[in-house]
Amino acid sequence: MQLDNATIKRLKGIGHELKPIVMIGNKGITPTITEEIDRALSDHELIKIKLPAGTKEERDIVGAQLAKTANASLVHSIGRMALLLRKNPNANSKLSNLARHAQ
Repeated sequence: MQLDNATIKRLKGIGHELKPIVMIGNKGITPTITEEIDRALSDHELIKIKLPAGTKEERDIVGAQLAKTANASLVHSIGRMALLLRKNPNANSKLSNLARHAQ
C-alpha cells in the first residue's frame, strides 16, 4: 500500500502515543511472533513493534520482513521501534487505533 506524506505524518503522530504490542527477542521472527502480529494488526490496524538489538541495517531488514510476512505496510522505523499498518474494513472501532484517533 502506497502512503502519501500527509498520511504518514498522521500515522506517525498516532504511533508516537502507542506502546509496543509485540517485542521481538533474540530468537527473531518465530511463528508465534508472526501469529501475534497478525492478530494485533487485525484488531488494532496500526501497531508498534519493538525490534531486537542490532545494527540499523539489521533492524531495517527485520522491519521489512515483518511487514512482508504480515501483509502490512511499514510506516516508520526509528531506533528499535517499527510502526506497521494493515487496514481492516471490519475493524472493531473500540480496538482500532485508527478509529480511536480519527479526526
